[in-house]
Amino acid sequence: MRTVGHRKEPQISFGASGALLAEGARFNDEIHRLPTGERTYMRKGVFRFRTHEEANHHDLACLAEGIAKNALERY
Repeated sequence: MRTVGHRKEPQISFGASGALLAEGARFNDEIHRLPTGERTYMRKGVFRFRTHEEANHHDLACLAEGIAKNALERY
């Protein structure tokens, strides 16, 4: 196995840290700058499916519809 790069795991602390709060805020801001950071492709509501295959098909249909809408908005 080949390891590419390395990262340091943050220490678990019992006290609040301003640096960790700022790091979390930066992470949140970067997530919302992504093209779809403020969207979800899942339809709202309660759905009941007879099989897991139906549920998976519904998930994929919602995902495909959302990606298509996003592509249309970009172009």
